[in-house]
Amino acid sequence: MELAVLCLSFVLFLVLGVPVAYAIGLSCIATFFVEGLPIATAIQMMVSGMNVFSFLAIPFFIFSGELMLHGGIADKILNFARSLVGHMRGGLGLANVMASTLFGGVSGSPVADTSAMGGVMIPIMKREGYSADYAVNVTTHASLTGALMPTSHNMIIYAFAAQAATGMIGEHVIKGVSIGDLMFAGLIPVFWIMVCMLAAAYWQARQKGFPKREDGSSMVERFPGWGAVLRTFVAAVPGLLVIAVILGCVMGGVTTATEAAAIAVTYSLLLTTVVYRSLSRKNLMKALGKASKTTGVILLLIGVSNMLRWQMANLEIPDAIEHALLSATQTPWLMLLYINLIQIFLGIFLDMAAHILITTPLFLPLAIQMGVGPVQFGMMLLLNCALGLVHPPVGTVQFVGCAIGEISIDQATKTAWPYYLAIWVAINLVTYVPAFSTWLPTLITGHPVF
Repeated sequence: MELAVLCLSFVLFLVLGVPVAYAIGLSCIATFFVEGLPIATAIQMMVSGMNVFSFLAIPFFIFSGELMLHGGIADKILNFARSLVGHMRGGLGLANVMASTLFGGVSGSPVADTSAMGGVMIPIMKREGYSADYAVNVTTHASLTGALMPTSHNMIIYAFAAQAATGMIGEHVIKGVSIGDLMFAGLIPVFWIMVCMLAAAYWQARQKGFPKREDGSSMVERFPGWGAVLRTFVAAVPGLLVIAVILGCVMGGVTTATEAAAIAVTYSLLLTTVVYRSLSRKNLMKALGKASKTTGVILLLIGVSNMLRWQMANLEIPDAIEHALLSATQTPWLMLLYINLIQIFLGIFLDMAAHILITTPLFLPLAIQMGVGPVQFGMMLLLNCALGLVHPPVGTVQFVGCAIGEISIDQATKTAWPYYLAIWVAINLVTYVPAFSTWLPTLITGHPVF
């Protein structure tokens, strides 16, 4: 009875258009009523879920990204990428992929990445001979790398959701997951996502002859020379150093991830106000307002998701899902395929933070049984969740890109399949080749990372 109330009320609220955070909270409260438990218990679960010291990293990372977004860092990164590959067939598309990947490392947010790069690149690409759907799809899909970068607040959320994970892989005991390991684990997958996106953007540009004028003639740029590449690179380096600052602090044991995030905010402030002098008081207020709003939304999701996790454990939902999947197959590669397909399906309906918080306790114990550790599973999960950001009906990133490009979601989705395929290739590389996500943190930390 309680399980039916939890599931049906959650689906009903989603169908009625209630925001995910409120849908989760209301369905949990309804279940508490049916169980005869005091509502004070639900509130206690929600508050305890948010009252975690490591969550201080979330507002810091978000604020750092907003400072970079409103401080003009995106323009300098874009100029470097354009000078390097802008002269090739589909050059602006390739430059967009590179710039979006690099800025994703600075902002740590696919939405911020799309807002920054899309606001600049999509109108330029439309004007210079690229179709609107091509410009939108290149921007939105390349921005997904921000979810796996060291500045990503989604890694902090996953680390919290995975903190109770225990098990054995070979002779090694698994207990929770290190945020530092996650930060290094995302770097190689990000590189291969960029390679896959570059291939997809180049192939589609060749197929359609982009860039081209209305009469069909080519508009390919000329290479500006290595001097211009060097100058734009030097201008972009200070912004990109925020990644090195965070990784250096964590790797050297100088600070925790939370303290490194605070240092990133200080660095971003100094860079945009003292070095570049590009952050106006008005944009600073915008950055503060946006960071506050985003932090509030995420912490609310964390709180209500903690209620949901308690209810799922109380109703033994993870055990039921584990039993159902194990009864379907015990072959590791097939089990991981099922998990990925389920994650992709859930990503259609759930926002990224809610997706991470709800599904980690469901599937991580099963993944550990299949020999996949929390670091590798984290990369799988973040990629699957990121794919949901560009897929309707939730598709937050795709909505932002389409609004900038002034096209409908349907129009963009019709030509998005090469980019979906590129992300699917990256998901399978991380799933079936553990070294893609575990080799670098193992090398740096000097101990096996799973």
